[in-house]
Amino acid sequence: MKNLKRTIAIVCGGDSSEHDVSLRSAQGLYSFFDKEKYDIYIVDIKGQDWHVDFQDGTTAPIDRNDFSFINKEGKVVMFDYAYITIHGQPGENGPIQGYFDLIHLPYSTSGVLIEAMTFDKYVLNNYLRGFGINVADSILLRRGEKYDEKEIEKRLGMPVFVKPAADGSSFGVSKVKNTDQLAPALRVAFMEGSEVMIESYLEGTEISQGIYKTKDKTVVLPATEVVTKDEFFDYDAKYNGNVTEITPARLAPETAKTVAETTSRIYDILHANGIIRIDYIITKDAEGKDKVNMLEINTTPGMTATSFIPQQVKAAGLDIKDVLSDVVENQF
Repeated sequence: MKNLKRTIAIVCGGDSSEHDVSLRSAQGLYSFFDKEKYDIYIVDIKGQDWHVDFQDGTTAPIDRNDFSFINKEGKVVMFDYAYITIHGQPGENGPIQGYFDLIHLPYSTSGVLIEAMTFDKYVLNNYLRGFGINVADSILLRRGEKYDEKEIEKRLGMPVFVKPAADGSSFGVSKVKNTDQLAPALRVAFMEGSEVMIESYLEGTEISQGIYKTKDKTVVLPATEVVTKDEFFDYDAKYNGNVTEITPARLAPETAKTVAETTSRIYDILHANGIIRIDYIITKDAEGKDKVNMLEINTTPGMTATSFIPQQVKAAGLDIKDVLSDVVENQF
C-alpha cells in the first residue's frame, strides 16, 4: 500500500554563529512531531554541504536540484514540506525561502521579503513604526562610516544597545553605559556584520510572545516574562540558563490584552506564516500607564524543550504535536 504520510524535512544548521543552536531546535522538533502522521527527517545545511542526518548517526547527501535524497533502501525520497528552523543565515533572511519557492516546496516560515525584512532590525523597526507600532529610536552605522559620539549621546541618551543590524541570538550585542564604551562595542558588533544599529535603551519588563495563524484560527500564546541576572538578555542568558522565565508573564489584564492585540496586528501587517515570536519591552508612559514597545521578531524561534514557544504552548493547554500539525496542514 502506498505510504500516505507526508514526508517532512526539518531544515536546520545554516551559516551563522547559531548553527549548533539550530541543531538543538531540530532535535526538539523531531521529538515533538507526530510520527504517526508524518515521516520526519532532519536536514543539516551548511555552506555547500546539505545532508540528511539519520537517527543512527549516518548521513545521505541532498540533491539540491529538487531537495531529494536516496534512502538506505536505494529509493529516492521527495519531501512534501520543509519546516525551517535555521537561526540566522540562510534561514531567517530569505535565501532558503527563495530556493524552496523555485522548487515549489511548501515551507513553515514567511516568504522571502518578510524574512529579509524581519532579519534586519533597523529596516523592520522603521517599517513597523509607519504602522503605529512603538519601537525604540535608533541610528544605523555602516562599517567604515564616521560617527560622532556626542551626537549619538545627544539623540539617544545613555545607556544604549549596540547590536548587529542583521543577526540573532544576541551575538555581538553590548549594553553601552557611556561614550567611552561605544567604540569597543561597535568593534564587537561589526565582527558579526557590516551594519550596526545603535538603539536607545528602554527600561521596563521584557516579555516574549508566540503566535501562529491558520485559515481557520488565530492562536496567540501566553507571553513569557524574561528576568535576567545579566545586564540584558544576552546569549549566555538565553542558552546557558542565566535567566528566569515566567509563563504566563505577570502583566495587568489590560496590558496582556494590548500585547496580544499588538502581536496579532504585527502578524497581519507582515503577512507572516507559521509560528513567530515577538519580543517586547513594557515601559511606562508620561502618565504612568504601560506602553508596549516592540523589540524584535523571530520568525524561526527556538524549539528545544525549554525554549519559549514549547513553554507557551504548554501554558496554553495545547499539545505541541497538534500545533505543529496545524502549521503544516495549513499549507495544503
